Amino acid sequence: MAYTTSQPQPGGFLSRLGFGGAARKKPAAAAEEMKRVQFTSPVLPYLFLFPQLAVIFIFFYWPSVQALSSSFYIEDPFGFGSTFVGMSNYTDALFSAEYQSIALFTAAFTIIVTFLSLSIGLLLAVKADRIIKGSSTYKTLLIAVYAIAAPVSGLIGMMFFDQHIGPFVKMMSYLGWNMQVGLNYYDTAFAMIVVAVWKQIPYNFIFFLSGLQNVPVSVREAAMIDCRSGFRRFWTVVLPLLAPTAFFLLTINVTYSLFDTFGLIDVMVKDKPANNPITLVYKVYNDGFRGNDLGGSSAQSVILMIVVFVLTIFQFRYIERRVHYN
Repeated sequence: MAYTTSQPQPGGFLSRLGFGGAARKKPAAAAEEMKRVQFTSPVLPYLFLFPQLAVIFIFFYWPSVQALSSSFYIEDPFGFGSTFVGMSNYTDALFSAEYQSIALFTAAFTIIVTFLSLSIGLLLAVKADRIIKGSSTYKTLLIAVYAIAAPVSGLIGMMFFDQHIGPFVKMMSYLGWNMQVGLNYYDTAFAMIVVAVWKQIPYNFIFFLSGLQNVPVSVREAAMIDCRSGFRRFWTVVLPLLAPTAFFLLTINVTYSLFDTFGLIDVMVKDKPANNPITLVYKVYNDGFRGNDLGGSSAQSVILMIVVFVLTIFQFRYIERRVHYN
């Protein structure tokens, strides 16, 4: 009995979608063109890119241009007019003692949250990579926290640090620390850092664990032969292999500390006295939507964008040089 196989006909499903038929070419030519996607229609790639470009334009470029334009004006909060003031909004913000104090706290908050989130996430990933019994339960319990939204994290954090029912407050009282979250500046800052770190650890844990599981077994066995110290093996062999993952997480965690903590900070301080610590992005919200100072908040948002832009350039120009991807 003879069996026959049907050959794929030209002009099939992929061709009707607009993709070229690289598989119908000779093997050498097909291998050469397998590295890139072929489109028979020049319009098709732009149709695929249009939704993402539209989202970027509507939610980033357009608001950025509007903020830059508004930063040079004092605008009436009810929309009845605006007055051009030049760089006055920028100078008022930069030379304000309140703004400088908030900027200093934002820098300290970003550094502490980023360092603790990365280090604790890496430590838990190393332990999860070695554990044998109950590994699935251990990993699930750590990852589950990431599903909690930032405002919900802030609400849970306020419950833990509540003056009446908070277990952390009662635990600290046994150590002689009378915590007053929402009233004391440093106690509130401590609670904000703890909740922000707790919220971000699972994200770092997922990526670090994935990176550790991709380290070749042969490399680990060779490192065990060359070095008996587990810490030295990790520091000299495993950690350099995690450098691309660590660099990616560094960028993500800095962005998280600067912007994504807005929700939990809002829940923790919005109904408290005005002397509580806040970050720069929360001050932009306070001045713009509560104080109706649209020009001043626009200037602050432009300053924050410039700071993030310079920080991103520094990360990719100087820190990425120490990252090896091969």
